[in-house]
Order: sequence, then C-alpha cells, then structure tokens
Amino acid sequence: MGCLGAVAASECKVYEYLLKTPAGSQTRESIYEFVKRSEGFRLADADKLNVMNWRPSSAADAYAMIEECGRRFNRDEHLEACNEDERVQEFLDMVEEVLPPPPPKAEAEEDADVGAGAEPDGGAGAEPDAMQE
Repeated sequence: MGCLGAVAASECKVYEYLLKTPAGSQTRESIYEFVKRSEGFRLADADKLNVMNWRPSSAADAYAMIEECGRRFNRDEHLEACNEDERVQEFLDMVEEVLPPPPPKAEAEEDADVGAGAEPDGGAGAEPDAMQE
C-alpha cells in the first residue's frame, strides 16, 4: 500500500518507524492500562510518553527518561516517604507487566547497527597483525 499526499507520507514514515521501536508492539489496552497504573507514580504526560515509547528495563533507563525521577519516586501514591530504589523497581515491574516487550526485530537491527559502527570502513585496508599488537 502506498502513501498519498505529504501528510499521509509522513504518517506512514512515523508509523513504520514506531513499528521498529518498543512502542511497535503495544495495543490500546496496554497503553490505557499503563496510563491508569502509572498515576500513582506522579509522572508528567511527557514522562509517560517517553516510557511508552522506549519501555525502560533498568533503573538507569528510568532515571534517564523520567524528569526528576528521584523526586517523583521518593514518595508513594499516598505521598508518604518511601525507599526511592524500591519505588523505581516497583515502577519497572509494572512497566514489564503492562507493556508488551519490544519487537524482536528492533533488537536485531540495533545489534546490526552496533556491529556496523565498530568498523566504519568495513575493515578495508586494515592490517590485522598491527591491530593485535
């Protein structure tokens, strides 16, 4: 199926791009469930979008994509002080439970990109003995 018009073409590109990201395997139901269950974590809408688009799988990911993560996660849903690390893990467990895993294709492409970046010139003209020294 081809895209018609400038708007349709850009929408097709966005859709095709999203299919290759963790967001590509999500359903409306999983998104609604995530939004509902994330209310207790006091996230901004932009933070929710980041999480849905990139699906953090570690505390480092969560801190990188959630603005003021430490301030938001040092209190529970009742605004009582709590262990920030435990709260981040609770959030990550919820993300893993609610949002589907990223499509395998995205991971395979990332690995291919990393491998291609290791030798930008494809190794042409390189002397293997000189590299081992």
